[in-house]
Amino acid sequence: MTQTKNPPPPMDTAKKARVFIWVLLAVLVAVGVVWYTVFTLNKPAPAAQAPAAAAAAEAQLVREDSHRVTSPATEKAQLVEFLDFECEACLAAQPVVEELKKEFGDRITFVNRYFPLPAHRNSATAALAVEAAAQQGKYEQMYAKMFETQPQWGEKTESQAPLFRTFAQELGLDLTAYDAAVADDKTKERIKKDIADGTALGVKGTPTFFLNGEMLTLETREQFRQLLADAAK
Repeated sequence: MTQTKNPPPPMDTAKKARVFIWVLLAVLVAVGVVWYTVFTLNKPAPAAQAPAAAAAAEAQLVREDSHRVTSPATEKAQLVEFLDFECEACLAAQPVVEELKKEFGDRITFVNRYFPLPAHRNSATAALAVEAAAQQGKYEQMYAKMFETQPQWGEKTESQAPLFRTFAQELGLDLTAYDAAVADDKTKERIKKDIADGTALGVKGTPTFFLNGEMLTLETREQFRQLLADAAK
């Protein structure tokens, strides 16, 4: 007669808990190893930083095609502004800059560079419109138009390109040439180069000013004026 074996006594609750904890710890360790491996494999090697360093080395504060809005007979200094036409701070600074241009433009070269911020939906579109106008000799007129009308089109989610085209018409531009310039990759690359230079030079917001190559930290209008006055001596 075959004897029936008695089933093993049930595992007590405390022992079950200990087994569960050990299994859980083993799983966590395994997951940790996997994540460490993934992180290590995907962590950029030091050499990966080389392109950024190279970009910084190649960056230029002023390029041959940068927009110089004053032409002093004897240049004492250069003031470079990275700006965004949709930026409210740039709008607030623009009258101050215009005053300083009138006062120091005969001794200081004022240079404007594009730096449309990603958070502003139409800033890059505005820069394209201004650059297209510049190709017909109307840079300063379109520049002024953008700031004059910023409350009208700023912070809009839909494209303001049709409105900017009406500005071009009001300025008497050849609209066929304007449309071609806006669509031209060369115009877009011109703006991207400004952005790349600004980024490599440490520009993070707008407006950002450089006086004789030094990034300025401005607190008051009078401080700004005094810095230019000292540079213009």
